[in-house]
Amino acid sequence: MKKLINEVKDVVPQALAGLVATSNGLRLIEGTTIVVRADLEVLRASGKVALISGGGSGHEPAHAGYVGRGMLTAAVAGDVFASPSTDAVLTAIRAVAGPGGVLLIVKNYTGDRLNFGLAAQIARGEGIACEVVIVDDDAALGSAEKTAGRRGIAGTVLVHKIAGAAAEAGLPLAEVKARAEAAVAATGSMGVALSPCIVPAAGTPNFELAHDEIELGLGIHGEAGLSREALRPAAHLAEALIGTIARDRGLKAGDRVALLVNNLGSTPPMEISIVAGDALAACAGLGLEVARVWSGTYLTAIDMAGVSLSLMALDDDRLAALDAPAEAPAWTLPGLRQGMTLPAPAVAEPVTATGHADPAVMAALVAGCEALIAAEPELTRMDQIVGDGDIGRSLAGGAEALLAERATLEGLTGATFWRHVGAVVRRSTGGTSGPLYAILAFGVANALEVTEGEAGTLLAEAFAQGVAALCELGGAAPGDRTMVDALAPAVAAMARGGDPAERLSAAAAAALQGAEATKAMKPRRGRSSYVGDRVLGHPDPGAVAVSLWLQAAARR
Repeated sequence: MKKLINEVKDVVPQALAGLVATSNGLRLIEGTTIVVRADLEVLRASGKVALISGGGSGHEPAHAGYVGRGMLTAAVAGDVFASPSTDAVLTAIRAVAGPGGVLLIVKNYTGDRLNFGLAAQIARGEGIACEVVIVDDDAALGSAEKTAGRRGIAGTVLVHKIAGAAAEAGLPLAEVKARAEAAVAATGSMGVALSPCIVPAAGTPNFELAHDEIELGLGIHGEAGLSREALRPAAHLAEALIGTIARDRGLKAGDRVALLVNNLGSTPPMEISIVAGDALAACAGLGLEVARVWSGTYLTAIDMAGVSLSLMALDDDRLAALDAPAEAPAWTLPGLRQGMTLPAPAVAEPVTATGHADPAVMAALVAGCEALIAAEPELTRMDQIVGDGDIGRSLAGGAEALLAERATLEGLTGATFWRHVGAVVRRSTGGTSGPLYAILAFGVANALEVTEGEAGTLLAEAFAQGVAALCELGGAAPGDRTMVDALAPAVAAMARGGDPAERLSAAAAAALQGAEATKAMKPRRGRSSYVGDRVLGHPDPGAVAVSLWLQAAARR
């Protein structure tokens, strides 16, 4: 597996050095993997409680990303997925301790509990007031009577925030600890993994999942979860996670909660946003009032694909603590759930019937649309080789929309017919195909308003002007390896004469030859131009699509 690292042994110190170098409010304690607030001396002199968290690395931005005013005072990093040593934790305690004492916020893993706990005992022996709070928010394990206990996962970040606000407010150590413990009791989390994670030192996945398999309740180090299941839609997974957490924490309709939607490492932001919306819907389905919501990357399992959801039951004090100012680099402002939409602008006036569409034109349009819908899988396959893989669905979507407008189109004639075709295509066809085909349709409409003659001449002139408009605005020319390489020879073939059916057949044959010729062309336009010579031997999907709908129209 490819990793953007230098030497495996340097992963943690170099990652921390990069974070500190790009964050004004952070400093490293020399010779350690301990990140502290840059204003540490001011904080110590203030008498406020200092907060320390940490654990194994690989969960970035946790925990060093939460060092800053209003959150942690320091974070101690161990090797990837390995607890920091007792001495490292003790060094951090000694570095930050002031009159207010120190609170350690520790995720519930055996190594962390032992090393942080022992460091706290030693610190107390040195006269430092030091307390420990254990975070065990993983709702997947229930009471965990037969295990090492419920694990600490992403809800730890919310506990940081609650404790940080209390410490920043100047509350005494006992009260800061009490509020942190209450926050732990109010918080439940659960995750779902779509892929394993890869520890840099290992270089291979630490477990396997089938391509259609997920694991619910997986730990942030790859520990076994609650169950392995077949992949389900995001909405179903969000319902399962939220339902389990709500039952675990005894949440009921009417309760106020904060929601944290957390990327476990390599899940695309698009998918995280989908899950966030589904999680909010799941909360609404249970009658929970989501007063605050965060969505992003907060506590990861290196590069695991997946998501975890956390719910924290809120009272007024916890809500105020979550809203209190904080300046840690990884902390983000929450969504306040004050509405999601604004009114849409007025749409264009609906079209009205102007007569009856030419049956031959209507039949050709329907045949072309049906051909594009049938060809969606093959066009997608072609575009995955030479482009971004979207042309099949884009053109099929436009074709489906045109067929849905069939009743309206049958009542339109001439230029009005083609303007409506352009409007439908513009709104329903994705990618660059939408505007290109809309330009073609509007060009045909403009030509029909000023061109006279028998049907074959009108067809050839209108088609030629539509293609000319497409070339002018799109910037492509014959030889650029685009749809124009099928359209241009079709225009030339139509111009040679004949009735509409003869001209259309000639255009279809020429377009097929033009599309085939793109196999030998180097791309100069479109997404294929970024691929280079790798496209040689493969036809341009846009040109193939043109030949398909022209052939279907000619055969109608």
